[in-house]
Amino acid sequence: MEIWINPACSKCRSALTLLDAEGADYTVRRYLEDVPTEDEIREVLGRLGLEPWDITRTQEAAAKELGLKEWARDESSRDRWIAALAQHPKLIQRPIITAEDGTAVVGRTEEAVRDAIGRG
Repeated sequence: MEIWINPACSKCRSALTLLDAEGADYTVRRYLEDVPTEDEIREVLGRLGLEPWDITRTQEAAAKELGLKEWARDESSRDRWIAALAQHPKLIQRPIITAEDGTAVVGRTEEAVRDAIGRG
């Protein structure tokens, strides 16, 4: 299990606390420092079953500068969104937990983190 975190994020810290309390075996990826590639973002999206705009923090300054709210949300725009996430990792919703069963969750709630723990 791997968790993508921003240490300054309270939701990330809460997820780590719960993982520790449950004795989960995981590795931490500080994704603002160890920036995911476009291919890694595609893989995580597949594991999440989501589109890039579903995991984009549209209230971030970079999102506003890029005008993301105006971008199309369709298959032809998918690569553009993924490139933006790779170039501006702060736009990636957090924390993302990849489970051993090949799935992933956005662990913003205790329920979502527990779901990831249950998947291994």
